[in-house]
Amino acid sequence: MVTTAAATHPGLRRALNEDAHLASAPVFLVADGMGGHEAGERASAAVITEFARYIGRPALELDDVRHALTLARASVEELSTSGNGRAGTTLSGVVIASVDGMGYWLTVNIGDSRTYRFADGELEQISVDHSVVQELIESGELTPEEAVSDRRRNIITRAIGASSTGDADYWMFPAELGDRILVCSDGLTSEVPDARIREVLATEPDPQLVVDALTADAVAAGGRDNITVIVVDAVSVASRPGTLLATDDADIDLDTRPREAAAGGVR
Repeated sequence: MVTTAAATHPGLRRALNEDAHLASAPVFLVADGMGGHEAGERASAAVITEFARYIGRPALELDDVRHALTLARASVEELSTSGNGRAGTTLSGVVIASVDGMGYWLTVNIGDSRTYRFADGELEQISVDHSVVQELIESGELTPEEAVSDRRRNIITRAIGASSTGDADYWMFPAELGDRILVCSDGLTSEVPDARIREVLATEPDPQLVVDALTADAVAAGGRDNITVIVVDAVSVASRPGTLLATDDADIDLDTRPREAAAGGVR
């Protein structure tokens, strides 16, 4: 069981808010649209619509997420072919999953919106950006500090739509009582440093006050992009003694801890 809160803001430089989000159990997602001429706004909304059908279910499986993504891609491609420009969107977030009576987080990511976990005082970036600067970091050509101001930081390498065929990444790991999941568009992470994000998550117990504070920080820092923030707090976790999840599905990173932080993240 979770408590959750969400906030979104167009920022100070954009006429439209092309972000869309869903924060209703068991689905917590942010989509950051792109394409101009309302194409991005429609693309992000179309993706969220496909996942909204799962609201109210106790838990989802990987096949549910894949099915929704397949439908979402078709919807966004239809937008592009019907005269709305090169419609596209990122997608990042978590869904609640259950494995052998244990509560799990199933994370999905495509693009450069991000999903973090805050637990035991540590902020960990679960998702890995699909972006040019992330590839340069992994090749050793850029440091995470240089990536923050690099002029290529907004160029993504995978999306839903926008002529991209790249697959989503998935991670699954056990939920723990007290986990705090943060899902956001890059309108937050491009303006607010991880140290400040960690501070707010650590000191403010009310998830609504967290998302409001982080959104206000991003606006105050310049608000150069649309800003969307979701916080999900695990308040009750179903679990029982037994073996942790084991699977031969190569699409899931089965570490019981999230992957090392990506660009700008905290290790």
